[in-house]
Amino acid sequence: MVKPKPSPKNTPRPAITTTDKPVQTQQTVTAPAGQRLISVINRTRQTVWAVVTNSSVYPAGRRLAPGQSLSLTVADNWGGRIWGRTGCTGTAAGPCASGDCTSVCTGPNPPTTLGEFTFDAYAGMDFYDVSMVDGANLPMYINISHSTTTDPVSDTGCYQGTCTTEINCPKAMQALAGGRQIGCKPPCAAFGGDTYCCRGAWAGRDHCVPAKWPVDYTRVFKRAAPYAYSYAFDDAATMPCKGACYYRVTFGTTNGS
Repeated sequence: MVKPKPSPKNTPRPAITTTDKPVQTQQTVTAPAGQRLISVINRTRQTVWAVVTNSSVYPAGRRLAPGQSLSLTVADNWGGRIWGRTGCTGTAAGPCASGDCTSVCTGPNPPTTLGEFTFDAYAGMDFYDVSMVDGANLPMYINISHSTTTDPVSDTGCYQGTCTTEINCPKAMQALAGGRQIGCKPPCAAFGGDTYCCRGAWAGRDHCVPAKWPVDYTRVFKRAAPYAYSYAFDDAATMPCKGACYYRVTFGTTNGS
């Protein structure tokens, strides 16, 4: 079940810098007028190829070794997605074990964790989220700065008292490549059927209710990332930001793994 996505807008290609030192705070760097700053940090123990759609980081991705980060500027009306490709064979041209897509695309093949953004969407507000609707391949959390909105997520990825952890993925939901787990499938892909795929009598917002499923497998994702979209109508996971916000996207968990 794929959550409806905002349509990214065409914007000029941004300037990009890559560093071996993670960005500690976005407030020490500013973007030119009419632009926003986005930083992407790899705090995992593996190499990640970071993809930022509607930018020159897309479609191949930018290589981030553990501890590396990149910064780029985008227009005030930018919209798009950010994700990580893993297990790539030398270059992001692929193939990669997770996060790949064929030809030009606006999103990767599942299971892949997505950061989704629509800038200046309504009344001067941005809307953003971490989505695990199509499963997950990396832990991810998003922080905001340069805004009039209080960041709901701590600098270390904690939200309302619960912190970001690796997904404890049931065996039936594990996505494998070469016998190694490379992600956690969404319930529809893992189990099929109208219930878990929200089809037929289970279709639509009023009927696609995980609490009524035989097993609420969306909790697999919520336990690891309490702020994330876990199914198509998990709209409470959409977060607003007002005031020409800057964004920091971190691949990793609260304890830095």
